[in-house]
Amino acid sequence: MADSDLSSSWFDAFGNDLYSFCACVTLLTLYHLYLRHKVRKDPTYTVQAVNVLARTAWVEAMMKIGKPDVIPIQTLRNSTMAATFLASTSVLLIIGVLTLSGQGEKLSGAWHALNVFGSKHSELRVAKLILLLLDLFVAFFSFSMSIRVFNHVGYMINVPVSMHQRAISPQHVAVHLNSAGRYYSIGMRAYYFAVPVVFWLFGPHFMLLSTIALIIVLCKLDRAPKILAQDYRA
Repeated sequence: MADSDLSSSWFDAFGNDLYSFCACVTLLTLYHLYLRHKVRKDPTYTVQAVNVLARTAWVEAMMKIGKPDVIPIQTLRNSTMAATFLASTSVLLIIGVLTLSGQGEKLSGAWHALNVFGSKHSELRVAKLILLLLDLFVAFFSFSMSIRVFNHVGYMINVPVSMHQRAISPQHVAVHLNSAGRYYSIGMRAYYFAVPVVFWLFGPHFMLLSTIALIIVLCKLDRAPKILAQDYRA
């Protein structure tokens, strides 16, 4: 009886937050499974899939030049600078969250001013901040790995195809470049996913609403222009 009473009180205290969190995770998972399904049917359905094709074609074109060129180095430099900026931003956000965690008691009144349905326990607030920290750490390491791979590609892409280096073929270099792009996309996704977690601090209903809004925005951002898909099928 004691265990059942404890379980019941636990669900009464954290039930709404738990249900909202599970609903948000389910919605985001279903959205990305839908994207994967559409990409399998149409290789140009998403911007990310089009970028994979573009990066592969770009590497082949640059390596066929046959001599070192400033174009690939400048392009990779721009990509590295963008990833460096976002990695640095994630570190600043991590420091901000750590600072915020020490002032939770002072800000709890402001956070819970509109929290009608959720729990106001300090333990749950700490769990939310830890989840936000984990999300930002994923962003930091993803952007850091992107910088690392971009650095490797900078050396490989200027190796002429005429040297017949099997390990540095255009296909091999394109795999590395697309890997860097994938890490970059994961970092951006981590930034996007931080939005519902931040709104969760103000209540589970805000988390659910922000997740729905995020999915609507992602539908616009992820969808490649229709003309690209038509040209590809043509």
